[in-house]
Amino acid sequence: MIPIRDLNPSRTFAVINLLIILTCIAVWIYEITLPLPLLDAFIYTYGFVPAEFWERPWSLITHMFLHGGWLHIIGNMLYLWVFGDNVEDRLGHTKYVAFYILSGIFAALLQGFVALMFGNPYIPLIGASGAIAGVLGAYMYYYPHARVFGFIPAFIFLIPVEWPAAVFIGFWFLYQIINGLLFLPFAHMGGVAWFAHIGGFLFGYLTAPLWDKRRY
Repeated sequence: MIPIRDLNPSRTFAVINLLIILTCIAVWIYEITLPLPLLDAFIYTYGFVPAEFWERPWSLITHMFLHGGWLHIIGNMLYLWVFGDNVEDRLGHTKYVAFYILSGIFAALLQGFVALMFGNPYIPLIGASGAIAGVLGAYMYYYPHARVFGFIPAFIFLIPVEWPAAVFIGFWFLYQIINGLLFLPFAHMGGVAWFAHIGGFLFGYLTAPLWDKRRY
């Protein structure tokens, strides 16, 4: 599913969300300048490797700013751009930083557990998608009726849709669950971190009431 925009204007400028996007882009530009041996070392140093967590605990945070390809970073940043501003507006700038980081940490820990139990715990996890999944969970909790415009790929076609956020994000989450279960027997081969998406989303949705500044 490809979101293009939401019909849900923010009241404040999402400075933190923009800084996260710019940081991810800057790190990606740095990555593509590295020769392959140095790039591999960089990813293993700052990506989250479950079996080596205690050697590099900072990787629980740094892995969120690394990406593995053009589609990886473009897709992640598009989702963050569409949904992150409203969540930052709802939480406030400081809380949004903490929420984003904790979503990514929880996502990595769940993916790490799956890797230890069913996969290969030496494959590094990289990408912002776990933290962004937390943003999607919070958005779905706060703004279930907000309209989201985007496209659904169908073979060689893109089908335009405009759905309530609960439907758009709900289908996205269902897709993560289905693929997570289908590809679980092949988890040792790496690939998409489906359970990081599931973990981040559940953290975001279930803890959203605790972060809401409008409660006070």
